[in-house]
Amino acid sequence: MLDIAVQAGPDWSADEDWEAIGTKAVTLALEHSLHADWLTRALCIEVAIRLTDDEEVRSLNAQYRGKDAPTNVLSFPMVQPDLLDSLANTDDGEALLGDIVLAHRVCVREAEEKGISVTDHATHLIVHGTFHLLGYDHQGEAEAEAMEALETQALASIGLADPYNRD
Repeated sequence: MLDIAVQAGPDWSADEDWEAIGTKAVTLALEHSLHADWLTRALCIEVAIRLTDDEEVRSLNAQYRGKDAPTNVLSFPMVQPDLLDSLANTDDGEALLGDIVLAHRVCVREAEEKGISVTDHATHLIVHGTFHLLGYDHQGEAEAEAMEALETQALASIGLADPYNRD
């Protein structure tokens, strides 16, 4: 079971059902990960998603990553990667997987550059952030290719184009 809490700031369109979008994106990432079986367990997986402004993301990025600039998405895992597998042995209970934070203007600008909707881009960024919560990374070339392939597969399963524009 998933428990996705979404908090959308005033810059984010009130016409969108961000709770449903967030839940769909987290589900997609889980379905395409090594932890897909969690979706069939009694285990409650919790993820918090904050859709905020660039200034808040800039502040978080400076504080936690030493980079004084906004970025599109930040992920804050609550479970260490080496402990994720232990959740597979749990049939009940709760696991706070972590937090995902998106910056509004960065997301809008990137969506415009890609020629896609903000909703589709935010979906991709939440999928990307969820993979980080699940222990995936893109520090090395092989890791990046593997993570990007999973993101592309997940998004393709709902009809969204390859976010990395590979032919």
